[in-house]
Amino acid sequence: MSALVAPQDLSRWMQCRVQHLEQVLDQLLPPADSTPTRLHEAMRYAVLGGGKRVRACMVYAAGQTCSRAGKIDTAQKTALDHAAAAVELIHAYSLVHDDLPCMDDDALRRGRPTVHVAYDEATAMLAGDALQPLAFQLLSAMPVAPALVVQAIRRLALAVGSHGMVGGQAIDCDSVGLALSAEQLQQMHRLKTGALLEASVLLGGIVVGASSSTRDKLQTYAKAIGLAFQVVDDILDTTSDTATLGKTAGKDAADNKPTYPSILGMDASKALLQQLSSQAHEALYPLGGQAGWLAGMADYIVSRDR
Repeated sequence: MSALVAPQDLSRWMQCRVQHLEQVLDQLLPPADSTPTRLHEAMRYAVLGGGKRVRACMVYAAGQTCSRAGKIDTAQKTALDHAAAAVELIHAYSLVHDDLPCMDDDALRRGRPTVHVAYDEATAMLAGDALQPLAFQLLSAMPVAPALVVQAIRRLALAVGSHGMVGGQAIDCDSVGLALSAEQLQQMHRLKTGALLEASVLLGGIVVGASSSTRDKLQTYAKAIGLAFQVVDDILDTTSDTATLGKTAGKDAADNKPTYPSILGMDASKALLQQLSSQAHEALYPLGGQAGWLAGMADYIVSRDR
């Protein structure tokens, strides 16, 4: 059974990971004064200085879970850094494009102006375009076995393409004003939000050489917690405020987008959230005490308020 992690211990652990990753990203992103300077400034603006880094923390937590006796060597540490940075670059690119006028047309992200507002629409588009290949460049440079590098690149590519994150976004755009079934809504969110979270967990396992049976357990955990993340997002969009969220609250309802509360109702949405949390924890039981950080991340995702 996975070890229980106290919320304050998880908070400290996440804070350390976030601070470390901020330094890693600062080093791996192009310098702001390098040509083309405006593009590189926008890339750094999109990535640095904000965000909960949940996906990166998932990479680190899965790596710790799947390491041999909790030991991670220097090469694996570097590889985990590259994998964690890669998923955050992909996430940042998706947010930049999601906020554009042709998509959600949002002016606020992480408590500050979105990239197209701070710079301009063309620069924002190009910044997102540049962040995506940089993520794969980082994976290709991981100092682990070439077979693991290929597996990691393939996993992330599948997660973010037309059968993953981008496909989910396309379904979201096509679903505005439609009365989706609960099953259709779940499929959309498994692709739009869950696919990248799932890839983040699996990347951590791949980097440290997790067995296929362990990866299966990670995938079961990640599928549950990836969907839970979106259920929480939908609930918070209804119940929270803009200052707390750091982005425009109530926008899904204003844009007539299908959400879990709008389709299932608030009580059923919260019940689903608890069911998904239980599924995630059950998947971790066979992995023992080393899965403590992943278990803690599941609790964090379910109980978060922003």
